[in-house]
Amino acid sequence: MVVPELRSWRAAGPRVKRFANAVRPRLTLALGTAKPQVARLVSTVRPLLADLPRPRTPSTLQYTAGAATAGLVLAAGVVTLAGPWDATGQRTAERDRAVALEHAGGADHGTAGAAGEPRPAPSAPPVLTGLGPATGPADTGQAPAKGATPLADVLDPLLASPALGDTHAAVVVDAATGRRLYGTGADKGLTPASTTKLATAVAALNALGPDHRFTTRTAFTAAGGRLVLVGGGDPTLTAHADAGGWASLRTLATRTAAALRQRGVHKATLAYDTSLYTGPALHPIGVNDNLAQVVALTADEGRTDGSASGPVARVADPAKDAARKFAGFLKAAGITTTAPGPAKVTGHPETLATVASPPLSALVERMLTNSDNDIAEALARQTALASGQPASFGGGAKAIAAQLKRLGLPLAGTSFHDGSGLDRTDRLTADLLTAILVKAGTPDHPGLRPLLTGLPIAHFTGTLSARYADGAAGLVHAKTGTLTGVNTLAGTVVDRSGRLLTFAFLASGTKDPMAAQTALDKTATALATCACG
Repeated sequence: MVVPELRSWRAAGPRVKRFANAVRPRLTLALGTAKPQVARLVSTVRPLLADLPRPRTPSTLQYTAGAATAGLVLAAGVVTLAGPWDATGQRTAERDRAVALEHAGGADHGTAGAAGEPRPAPSAPPVLTGLGPATGPADTGQAPAKGATPLADVLDPLLASPALGDTHAAVVVDAATGRRLYGTGADKGLTPASTTKLATAVAALNALGPDHRFTTRTAFTAAGGRLVLVGGGDPTLTAHADAGGWASLRTLATRTAAALRQRGVHKATLAYDTSLYTGPALHPIGVNDNLAQVVALTADEGRTDGSASGPVARVADPAKDAARKFAGFLKAAGITTTAPGPAKVTGHPETLATVASPPLSALVERMLTNSDNDIAEALARQTALASGQPASFGGGAKAIAAQLKRLGLPLAGTSFHDGSGLDRTDRLTADLLTAILVKAGTPDHPGLRPLLTGLPIAHFTGTLSARYADGAAGLVHAKTGTLTGVNTLAGTVVDRSGRLLTFAFLASGTKDPMAAQTALDKTATALATCACG
């Protein structure tokens, strides 16, 4: 069982005023202490605060801009916001730099460059740099600064809370140097729950590149008038009238209908192809409101209530449901079809129309902010395809581990079985989670930056929107994880001395999920309010 998604950030506007009042005393301290760290923080804190959800109304835009500004002042004191930004809240020049340095194009399943599809923007001169030379697991041990409180004195009592169950692990790392400041059970493999998505994100970004897009297309065979809707594994394909910037099934139907009419075709035999993925579609946890069956063709994640995130009942057959909706859109556009059935494209049929997802960077941000299990499992399969593995749960798990190994990340004590963390047999270490976060900020891997910009912001966005009402609001950016008896938290925080820290806390055997969540939040808050050695 997973704690339901928290979606109260839209109502959080009044908190901004209180939050702004809290900035003033902290700003005075930040201005006096942060100057030595500004040179390295300016390139790190900016992208970390770019993980705001896509604004839909003027009021939301005003709120999110205020939240980012307040958090930035608290984080660095003298760092100012700089653009340009795109509609997803990600820094455009940073994405372009990743493309330029890693040569990761916006390829899709053999149809990149189709007419009407978005193309990657030209590379821009770099305006942001990464953290520094840290490239691997943190060095152990660091002498406290003279007069500073040892970090162990602060964290040990908090981590000893009975609310955190019978087993826990924790690591804190200076993100700029890669030096470990604190560690207990660092290499102990524990159930990670949804913090697994950090590994899935970095693996997908490394395998595919941040500008990769997933394409859904229609293929037509004139002989027999057979039209096939071909799933490309886009987990964000939508059938909603307002696509919100995601690939639209309605748009695909409109383009397909226009292409058929040009050929004088008004009736067709409709089929759908989900052969891109292999193996079982049902997750080992069984039918569950947190995840639809994992198939290469789905619309709106098979949700039955029009929602975009959080647990909800799913349709029994997502591919068939998407094909039925597609048939309805075709009919509205003047094309009559048979009832759709499953089929596999064979030969060399003509591609009539395509729609492509936003770049992978945007999907990663949405996955992390909302803890979206459907996107996570799709990205695991896409990573498998890019790594030469079967596009299945097992193939995805092997591909994730292989990509992490390629990045030089510590895998001792780890075991992957899915991409979402819903599988209780997954094992990750606090050492690996902090190493992933550090790696995502290094200058030699700019394409991994969406992992940081997608982290929920304390008290403002995603799964942290209703947490951290006091103390560390805006300062903690972290991925949450919750299963029955398991509570985890991993992310970044800026401490009182201006250091950017990465941290990972994992607790197993917890009895009260809310008490455990509160204990983890207090521990992260202690990092934000401490100028420890």
